[in-house]
Amino acid sequence: MPVTQRFRQGIRALLAFSTDVDYDLAERYLNSQQMTLFQQMAKPEQLHSLNVLRDVLAQSEQTPHDLAVVALLHDSGKARCHLAVWQKTISVLVSKFLPSLDDRLSRDGQLTFWRAPFMVRRNHPTWSAQFLADLGCNERIVWLAEHHADNADQWHNHPHHALLVRLQTADDAN
Repeated sequence: MPVTQRFRQGIRALLAFSTDVDYDLAERYLNSQQMTLFQQMAKPEQLHSLNVLRDVLAQSEQTPHDLAVVALLHDSGKARCHLAVWQKTISVLVSKFLPSLDDRLSRDGQLTFWRAPFMVRRNHPTWSAQFLADLGCNERIVWLAEHHADNADQWHNHPHHALLVRLQTADDAN
């Protein structure tokens, strides 16, 4: 993701306190359990996810319901550990400029204050998939959440590849 896009994301996260969350839009696509999970996400992630949903809906006249659900909940794993904007920024910078340190800090282990930003960035797709599986979401929703941060090219023969590309395009734009 380009630095300018990351910068815009950071500014939006800093200003999230002054932006209302459109819960009515989310409720059009989420059942009550999914909505509870959405509300557990930090406000910047809720706003981001709503923007991802809007972009997914704008991509085509036909948007499968599963894609709308995962657009809203693809980052739900981040609810496991809410991070400040500065923590997210440090994680992104370290991953870019010190990848070996990033690798050490983001490995599975104890979710400590210092390791949390790195572990959340790396593991939130798996955590999101687990949350969604625990809610009884179908295989397609769980798979899309688990792989939303992967390089889509590695999944070019997978039946959900086209939906993954749509999700990632919207996610990267927001």
